[in-house]
Amino acid sequence: MNDYEFKDSQEHLSDFESPQAVHDNGPESQTAEPVHRIFTTGSNNEYIHIGRQKFLKNDLIEAFGGTLNPGLAPPSLHKFANPAPLGLSGFALTTFVLSMFNAKAMGIVIPNVVVGPAMFYGGLVQLVAGIWEIALENTFGGTALCSYGGFWLSFGAIYIPWFGILDAYENKESELASALGFYLLGWCIFTFGLSVCTMKSTVMFFALFFLLGVTFLLLSIGEFTGKESIDRAGGVVGVIVSFIAWYNAFAGLTNKQNSYIIAHSIPLPSNERHL
Repeated sequence: MNDYEFKDSQEHLSDFESPQAVHDNGPESQTAEPVHRIFTTGSNNEYIHIGRQKFLKNDLIEAFGGTLNPGLAPPSLHKFANPAPLGLSGFALTTFVLSMFNAKAMGIVIPNVVVGPAMFYGGLVQLVAGIWEIALENTFGGTALCSYGGFWLSFGAIYIPWFGILDAYENKESELASALGFYLLGWCIFTFGLSVCTMKSTVMFFALFFLLGVTFLLLSIGEFTGKESIDRAGGVVGVIVSFIAWYNAFAGLTNKQNSYIIAHSIPLPSNERHL
């Protein structure tokens, strides 16, 4: 990096910069340079440095729900297929089935049919897709898919007698409701945390995690209060979330070569400001 570029990089450090100060460009400072520091160089900031790697900004992958990538990222060194549509599809279908129950569609009151999709499609398949995302160096996608795969596996376990979860609360319905309320509240907090990471991505990408957080919040409140109307509201929002997840999965599958209908992403406003 020449003197001009180094001076420019000090002026254009991105909001992902580590809290460590910028050092001089001597041999010792290059050795001690944090791996994950991100900054721009060039007369028009056309180059982005991620750790010790330099990329042309136009070559980076943009935020896109179809890949579960929330911001600019370098392309993966591994030549694998995109696992995001698989994980999103597993999440979408399982969420749809459970949300229709929560919304009391067709008067259904027994939720056990969701155990199959929760354990295998929304659980195991989504977990595998999340591990696949980690192999592709997509930290956000791996965290999201593995976490919600774990959620569906844990949810399915509640209704499997072998685990003894419901039996432990026999004749203690209010305690069970409170326990499920805290369980859902924890997932609500986690989901809103993920939604913060998508605020500079796309409309449908952000909507997926934000409305999912709202769904968990409503279902948690419904368990704490025992009001069926709140549970049904959570079910309705959950159905909307499932279709948004399918949309993002569809966006990751379609292109001009295989479909006449393309899912177009709408980027959210973005700037360099941050707290």
